[in-house]
Amino acid sequence: MSAVAVPTARRQPARRRGLHSVPDVAGPAVKRGPGPSLALGKDARSRLATAVRTLLESPGLAKAPDPVRLAVVVLASRTPSETGVVEIRARELGRWLGLSVSRVRHAVIPGLRRSGAVDVDVLPGEFGEDGGLTCRVLPIWEAQTKVGHTLRLTKPELATLLRLMEALMAPGWAHRDGRVTPAGLLGARTGHGAATDRLALLLLVLEAGETGRVRLCGGRVDTRYGRPVATLARLLGGSLSQAERALGRLESAGLVERPRRQTVSGMRQAARLVVPAVMAAHGGRHGGARRADGSVGDLAGTAWPSEDSLPQTNPQVSEAQERCARDEGDLAATASLHTDHSSIADVTSDVAEALGFSGYADMGSRGRPGRAYAHEGQAVDVADVSSAPGRRSPLCGDNQRECRGGGVPTAGSGSRPQPRVVDGTGGRQQRMRRVTHLGDLGLQVALAPVAYLWGQLRDGQRVVAARAAERALEALAGIVDAKAAPRTLAARLTDRLQEVGGEALVRDPMGWLLGRGLVQRPACPDPRCDDGIRLDTGADCPTCATIVHTRRGLRAQVAAVVEAEMPCAGPAARRAETEHRLRKQTTLEAQRAQIRRAQAEREVGQRQRAIARRRALEEGAELARKQAPCRGCGLPDSAGLCPGCSYRRRTDALVREAVDLAVAVRADFLEPAAVAELTQQCEMDTRTLLTAGCKRACGSDADPSMVAFVAPQVAQRIRDERRKAALRWLLRSEEAAAEADAAYQACQRRHGRGTEEAAQLAADAAGHRAAELLLRQRLAELSAARQRMTVMATAA
Repeated sequence: MSAVAVPTARRQPARRRGLHSVPDVAGPAVKRGPGPSLALGKDARSRLATAVRTLLESPGLAKAPDPVRLAVVVLASRTPSETGVVEIRARELGRWLGLSVSRVRHAVIPGLRRSGAVDVDVLPGEFGEDGGLTCRVLPIWEAQTKVGHTLRLTKPELATLLRLMEALMAPGWAHRDGRVTPAGLLGARTGHGAATDRLALLLLVLEAGETGRVRLCGGRVDTRYGRPVATLARLLGGSLSQAERALGRLESAGLVERPRRQTVSGMRQAARLVVPAVMAAHGGRHGGARRADGSVGDLAGTAWPSEDSLPQTNPQVSEAQERCARDEGDLAATASLHTDHSSIADVTSDVAEALGFSGYADMGSRGRPGRAYAHEGQAVDVADVSSAPGRRSPLCGDNQRECRGGGVPTAGSGSRPQPRVVDGTGGRQQRMRRVTHLGDLGLQVALAPVAYLWGQLRDGQRVVAARAAERALEALAGIVDAKAAPRTLAARLTDRLQEVGGEALVRDPMGWLLGRGLVQRPACPDPRCDDGIRLDTGADCPTCATIVHTRRGLRAQVAAVVEAEMPCAGPAARRAETEHRLRKQTTLEAQRAQIRRAQAEREVGQRQRAIARRRALEEGAELARKQAPCRGCGLPDSAGLCPGCSYRRRTDALVREAVDLAVAVRADFLEPAAVAELTQQCEMDTRTLLTAGCKRACGSDADPSMVAFVAPQVAQRIRDERRKAALRWLLRSEEAAAEADAAYQACQRRHGRGTEEAAQLAADAAGHRAAELLLRQRLAELSAARQRMTVMATAA
């Protein structure tokens, strides 16, 4: 191992600001072999894969560069569960990404700010550089208040993600106590494409199963690249060429393999995608060992697809279609694959030797297997389970108690919690019972605590109770996550059973379910409150606490007044007087509340009546407008203007614009009489052109309505031609020529010789801009001259 560089005094100010000072490791990073940090359980792998994909699919990160996306994942893995704020130096972040500190300061940190996914505060160093970073990953920060959110990671899950990131891309460093954290698999990979390689390896590890095999995407793919490249491209959200380069670099480093099986014809079948480090971390079980011919046998332990695996449009497909026997011939790489199925295990000698059959449990594992249905109703001794020696590391992706227990799910693990039936002893776990005659799995989970009461109901009562439970689930789905609604309703039924002392003390199961068990009992006006508990957070209801605090304050105030007025009375007399005054105060407050409600109802009624009156007036005005005759020809029910008159108005406006364009470039604005005469002559000529154009378009015997419809189009063409002619005339003026010459000379000075064409283009553009400006000025002068003529005519 290379020597360790001890932090110098220049790094001390960062430590005084409260940042974690981690010494850098000089020299090449120490390569880290596959260990238990890569051996993730199915639930933990699915949970972390869904969280990482959700984080990378945030609105600001969808089109962000790979270094910025990887930086968000690194910061998320290092997020403390207590504070949610990451403190890291820019140099240390660059070592995690495989980039230089300059690249981090000038590209990664601005990219994080632009994405809006990370709140970054920079602490300047000794020389004004970005020495320390205080970051907060906003999607994870916001998800902490949302029950059931995919980014609401617990402390063990964050620890598992950090261990996984260290195993893959840790830069390696030495601790002050002599311990050394070795570098990850890609810790020594730096430079161009390092961030892409690290992100690609992370996504492949999260998609790989215990055999190290990654499920390939389905559908048609480009035969030039192949299905493994297409799978990685969809994981990264980039192009096929980028994914091919990244996969080639990973394959050259020995971190990814693309083995092929040899068929009867001697050709190779479609390639597979295997991560050897994941297979080695799981001990090479389930037939994942490589064979002598370089191919990989059938993998029975292929990863199940996690939530929203890969793209939404092309789901992953079953590997059973890719796994063909030696006599089935070759498979076309572009075959259209069918829908997903679970992986089908072929019984081979490798699987038999590795004891990878279904239902197998390691020796020393105590507790029933996860798929065993026999004796499932028997209770498990939790003390024995917790003390049993574990065969797996606590960082295998599951809860530590689950790893020790060998199949007993606990709260906090990735599996769905099992509802418990509570009896009169106060919450002791009993045998698992199932609610029968229900097809919906959500109803079965919600009604599991009352399975005994459900068995006492008749068929008709079960139908009514099931409808009531469905309504309760719908109400809860509007408050909490829809997936968590059955568990919330099961918890409510458990609490209700604890209140009565157990199922055995319920005399009327139907009445208890409809009147007490399934109904929500809010203790305050907040609709999310149920018996003083917030349904969305599970904590105490703050509104109930406010009401209790207000009532206690009122009691203390009344008691103080009574004690001041009755100093010689006994405690019983003062207490009775206090209760009397409290009842009186409560009655008055109820009367005031009733008065306020009545007043609010009156105000609502008044507003509704005012809105109705206003709507009626608006509807009447709209009806009158539609029934009004045309102002031009008097046609009834024309909304004030018929189509023919509208066309004529548009035609007159276009004719006036065409006349103004012709007069603006010819008239002398200092002679009002000449301007008026020229305007009259141009208008006559324009009308003549308009009539001739309408005849050519419609014919001499055309309908007047057709002529009125075509006239605006002809007038618009005349206006556009007049504008082009005016611009050509003004382009030859001295002002436009001067602007063009100035632009030509400036372009020649700026670019030097040999740019004749560019200079000519610049001169033409400058001349056109000058002509347009002159035209606007002359039109403004014409309008001012006509206003002066109108004022003079009025005065005369």
